[in-house]
Amino acid sequence: MSQKLNSFEIAQQQLRMAVDKLELDASVYEVLKNPKRSMTVVIPVRMDDGSTRVFTGYRVQHNDALGPAKGGVRFHQDVNLDEVKALATWMTFKCAVVGIPYGGGKGGVIVDPEELSRAELERLSRGYIQAIAPVIGPDKDIPAPDVNTNAQIMAWMMDEFSLIKQHNSFGVITGKPLIIGGSLGRTEATAQGVVYVTEDMTKAKNIELEKATVVIQGFGNVGSYAAKILFDKKAKIVALSDVKGGIYNPKGLNPYKVSEHVAATGSVVNYVGAKNITNGELLELECDVLIPAALENQITDQNVDNIKARIIVEGANGPTTPEADKILEQKGIPVVPDIVANAGGVTVSYFEWVQNNMGYYWSEEEVNNRLGQIMHTVFNRTYELYRSNKGINMRVAAYMLAVQRVAEGMQVRGWIGTALPKQKATRISAK
Repeated sequence: MSQKLNSFEIAQQQLRMAVDKLELDASVYEVLKNPKRSMTVVIPVRMDDGSTRVFTGYRVQHNDALGPAKGGVRFHQDVNLDEVKALATWMTFKCAVVGIPYGGGKGGVIVDPEELSRAELERLSRGYIQAIAPVIGPDKDIPAPDVNTNAQIMAWMMDEFSLIKQHNSFGVITGKPLIIGGSLGRTEATAQGVVYVTEDMTKAKNIELEKATVVIQGFGNVGSYAAKILFDKKAKIVALSDVKGGIYNPKGLNPYKVSEHVAATGSVVNYVGAKNITNGELLELECDVLIPAALENQITDQNVDNIKARIIVEGANGPTTPEADKILEQKGIPVVPDIVANAGGVTVSYFEWVQNNMGYYWSEEEVNNRLGQIMHTVFNRTYELYRSNKGINMRVAAYMLAVQRVAEGMQVRGWIGTALPKQKATRISAK
C-alpha cells in the first residue's frame, strides 16, 4: 500500500497548498517544487571476502535561501531518489518553521546495513563521503544521522571529510560522538521535541498527560526515547512496535524493560505480558495519543477511517498522506505535523554546529532548555494560526509559516520578484 505512494509528489502537494493559501506569486512554487541539486553516486566497496560490491547513493539539496543545506543520511534497502527529494523538501520547511538558519538536504544509500560487517559498513560510509565531498561542507551542506545510521557512522564520515580537506572539520557533520564535537542531548533530541509538542497538544485538547494512553509506532531512536520520556512523565504506554510487529497491553508497558527485551531478541515481538499485534492493528487502537515514529505513508485513505486516537503527533517524516489528513480533520483528530513535531533533531543539530563553530560546548540542561523554548514557540505559533483560520489544518498552518519565511528569503536575495503580500505577512506573523 505505502509503496505505491510517491512521497515527493505528496511534498509538492503540501507545498502547493501553502503557496495557494498565502496567495504567493507562482514563481515561489516553481522554485521550490524541485530541489536545487540532486546527486546520484556510485560507491564501490571492498567486501571482507575480497570482492567488490557497488552501492548507489544520493544527496539532495532542496533549497539554501536561508542557510546551508541540512539533513540526515539513511541506509536502507528501499531508499530511492524521490524519497530523498521528499525528505530534503520537508527539511527545508522544517528548518524554516522553527527559525534556524538552514535549508533542506537529505541523503541515502541503497543498502541493508544488517548484511554488512562493521568494517564493510565503515568502508561504505567513507566511500559515500568521498563521492559527495565536492557538494558538502560546514557552510554548504551538513549531513546527520537518519534511519539505520548513528553517531559512529557520523564519526567515520566526519573523519573522511577531514582527511580529504587535510584539517579537522567537526562542523561538516552533526550527530557525532561527544568526544569529537558532538552535543549533549543530541541522541534523544528528536524524541524530546516530540514530547514537548505532545505536552502542548494534550494541554490544548484538555487531555491530562499523566493519565493519557499512548501508542507509538516504531521503536528506533525516536520511538524508544519518546516512550521512555513519556513513561517517566507518568503517561501510559499501551502499544509499541518495530519493523517485525507490535505489542499491546492496555494496562501499560515499561519501555525500559521492552528495550532490554529488544537487546536480547532483536525485536519488541513476544515481549512477556503483552499481546503480539501487527503494525496495522497498532495504528487503529483506541488511545489518547498516537505517535507514528517509523516511516512515511503509514496513515492513508485505506486505514484512516479506523483511526481512533484523540490526537496524532508525527514522530516520523511524512507518515500521513494528504487524503488521510483531510479525513482526520473531518473526524476532529488534530495532527501535529512532522515539520513541527520532529524538528527537535535538526534543532539540536543546529546547536551542535554552533558549538563546533565557536569551540564552546553547552551543558545538557542548557541544550534541553533552548530546545524546549523553540519547540513550545513553534507549536504555539502553528496552533494559533490553525485556530484563527477556518479551513486549514495544523499541517497547512505550519507550511504557511515555513513557506512565508523561505519566500521572503528568496525575495530579498533577488531569486524571485515578489513574495508575500504585505497584508498576508502581517496576518500570519508570530506573536
